[in-house]
Amino acid sequence: MASFDELPLKTRLFLAAYPWRRLAPVPWTAPRVSLSAAKVAVVSSAGWYRPGIDEPFHDRLGGDVSFRLLPAATATAGLVLGQRSHAIDQEALVADPESAWPGRHLSALMLEGVIGSSAPRFASFNGSITAPGRLLTETGPALAAAFRQDHVDAALFVPV
Repeated sequence: MASFDELPLKTRLFLAAYPWRRLAPVPWTAPRVSLSAAKVAVVSSAGWYRPGIDEPFHDRLGGDVSFRLLPAATATAGLVLGQRSHAIDQEALVADPESAWPGRHLSALMLEGVIGSSAPRFASFNGSITAPGRLLTETGPALAAAFRQDHVDAALFVPV
């Protein structure tokens, strides 16, 4: 991620004036199982999608609040980076996509017994959502329902 001083002036002015939302209290649910027994999913804000299979993310006022469910076994070579924020180091993500889609790392944690198993599907959002109302009221609950269907116990959020 770029440091604040590296961002274009227009972006810095926007961030300085932006009315950041604060959630209080922060929603929390205690884990039902130990991490070593948990089925874990990954949620990335890199905007990953599979070309020709998934719809690309769109530039929308306030941000695209949709998500893509992707098979956990999807190789990073089969993914396209949909994130368009100027605050993101695109070259670094392309050079090391595992930094924002850590499927191999999750598999290693499973082999080491740190986690129980990997979920069958991971999720990707296109970050930089400046109007998160629908994300909180519609998209989040829809993703939670999909993860419940997959019997996911925990999610590793990978913000970029």
